[in-house]
Amino acid sequence: MYAYIKGSVEEICPDRIIVEASGVGYELLCSSNTIKCLNKKEQAKLYTHLVAAQDSVTLYGFADVEERAMFRRLIGVNRVGPKLAQSILSSLSVSDIAAAVLTENAAAFKRVPGLGAKTAARVLLELKERISLDEFAGRSGGTSSQLDMRAEATAALVALGYDGAAASRAVASLEDCKRVEEMITKALRSLAR
Repeated sequence: MYAYIKGSVEEICPDRIIVEASGVGYELLCSSNTIKCLNKKEQAKLYTHLVAAQDSVTLYGFADVEERAMFRRLIGVNRVGPKLAQSILSSLSVSDIAAAVLTENAAAFKRVPGLGAKTAARVLLELKERISLDEFAGRSGGTSSQLDMRAEATAALVALGYDGAAASRAVASLEDCKRVEEMITKALRSLAR
């Protein structure tokens, strides 16, 4: 119904903002990552998604189309509603979610409030089909053997005690490597900085 709203940010709260556009104040629920991009009394363009439930109509706002697309993918997962999807996007960036899904790193979702282990496994399983290798190729390499190596390297870092999301980011930022051991070593150096 609404593709985006462009206007002045009038109020910023921990989980929502109010944007005035053409004399109308729109309340948009936003992830903390989107809210960090905004400043009060400045112009902003927020991409939107309208959720109509039995007892409410809620407008969600996103800093960019990629975040909105990931939100839509997340709410398409069984047992993930808009509030949980927003919580996931507040805890992890879009690229962190894509990296976790493509490397099957359930540990990356541990710090998301309200997301249990079974639902995290469901997110990984159902989003695996919705996030393409081409979409992720620019961030991490690109061949399926490289993704297998990245998944193994991420699992090794998590086993060493690193946070799942930090491990995914470190591994995703690396150039292609010939061996998993080399990838783990480079990721450890990156994490040590």
